[in-house]
Amino acid sequence: MSEKTVDLQSFGGENNNTVIEFKDVSKTYQNGTHALNDVNITINKGEFVFVVGSSGAGKSTFMKLIMREEKANTGSITVNGFNLRKMKRKHIPMLRRTMGIVFQDFRLIPKMNVFDNVAFAMRVVGAPSRQIRREVPKALAAVGLGDKARSMPNELSGGEQQRVGLARALVNNPALIIADEPTGNVDPNMSYEIVSMLTAINKQGTTVLMVTHDHSLVRDFKHRVIMLDDGKIVADNLPGGDEE
Repeated sequence: MSEKTVDLQSFGGENNNTVIEFKDVSKTYQNGTHALNDVNITINKGEFVFVVGSSGAGKSTFMKLIMREEKANTGSITVNGFNLRKMKRKHIPMLRRTMGIVFQDFRLIPKMNVFDNVAFAMRVVGAPSRQIRREVPKALAAVGLGDKARSMPNELSGGEQQRVGLARALVNNPALIIADEPTGNVDPNMSYEIVSMLTAINKQGTTVLMVTHDHSLVRDFKHRVIMLDDGKIVADNLPGGDEE
């Protein structure tokens, strides 16, 4: 590991159990929009957290800050041991290699088959071919698509395409999975299946952070729920109904 990598990791503090930590974080865009206001939150290793809130509540900005697509104006953010306020742009790919991302609109590459769409996530981080041939089938089997490796995206249903996206997020064995409205373009039954898969992945130790508008999923799956409103955290309900 390079000296720079060690230095970046060391910014995260002493608590190795913390995956995401926001301290007094605010974000205002150049047009004057106050997207987040003095947000404080800690998400620990192995948690499954739903992030909910109405449109414009700050959910998208919250996720963009975690992925370092945006930078906070004030406060500090630590993700997987990286201090995002001090991080140089050239080191952002190192951060993103520690997370798997599932998008609402699938973002599959149309000209690649299912195997290659999942393998792409490994190739961009320089994984050897032997490892790719071993890990991709395992990831596809985990999401119930072991027999679809040679299918093209346009031959799949929306739910199957999202499961390919989930396999792609899983294949590098990330510490954190970020799912941004992963059920937004699939039917209710497939929505339930996708969250069930994410829950199974979480039970194996992976931290999951999922943005959703679907309150039925939040009710059915008894995970921690963070609610944003007008850029502030207005509720943080732990499993079982307790509130921090």
